[in-house]
Amino acid sequence: MSEIGVEGIRKFPTAKHFASWLRLAPNNKVSGGKVLSSKVPKGSSNLKISLRNAANAIGNLKESTPLRDFFMRINFRKSRVSAISATARKLAVIIWNMVVTGKPHENPEGYLYLDQKRKLGMVKRIRSQIEKYQLKPDDIGFATN
Repeated sequence: MSEIGVEGIRKFPTAKHFASWLRLAPNNKVSGGKVLSSKVPKGSSNLKISLRNAANAIGNLKESTPLRDFFMRINFRKSRVSAISATARKLAVIIWNMVVTGKPHENPEGYLYLDQKRKLGMVKRIRSQIEKYQLKPDDIGFATN
């Protein structure tokens, strides 16, 4: 907060503007619909360095947290440097939201990957069809003990 102050952070209309000011958002250069470059621009501030250090520490955690899982997904797909930048940007967005809205951050418990969402959707669909057709376990061939 000593870098920008509480009132300074509220001057940004969105969290995206704040992340861009910190130079944590990618600078997408597009010409003719083709992406020429999408690297994070150069430039540094004490806040950016602190967020990157915090993101690196999150990457070194042993226990599983939503931010560490995010870090590991990006690390696996791209590289550790990209994961540090992406996690630092996510931390900046979380900080902006906490300061501007005044609400504490809540970790998204029960985050589901796409295949887990599909399985839950399939189970829900099958249950609704069983109720719709008023089927019993004997009709389907399930053995209940």
